[in-house]
Amino acid sequence: MSLRTPVARARGLGSAKEGAHHWWVQRLTAVALIPLTIWFVISVIGMIAAADSADAGYAAMASWMSNPIAATLMIGFLAFGFYHAALGMQVVYEDYIEPKWLEVAVNVVTRLVLAFFGIASIVSVLMIAFGG
Repeated sequence: MSLRTPVARARGLGSAKEGAHHWWVQRLTAVALIPLTIWFVISVIGMIAAADSADAGYAAMASWMSNPIAATLMIGFLAFGFYHAALGMQVVYEDYIEPKWLEVAVNVVTRLVLAFFGIASIVSVLMIAFGG
């Protein structure tokens, strides 16, 4: 039993000030993904319409991706998308995975997997853009 008041026991146990930052970053990545997703969908529809066969589709995509603006927008789309996914999955894990060690482990594995796929995707875009 403690002689401290409930307010005194609660003082210092408040927010770690991380929630607001996480919330803002998740919203900013979502806002950035809106025009990038619209651009991506319109570009893919244009590529599909211009392609006669699978080989022509790759050639059209490679020539489109060699444009520095298209490659930059694609890299932004991938980077924002994978980071937004990591932030969203972290919230899900914090809400639904109970043992703290399991939550941390699953979050670390998810971030590593998303980082791997993000890096692989960005390297693929760069290889196509530079003709590698």
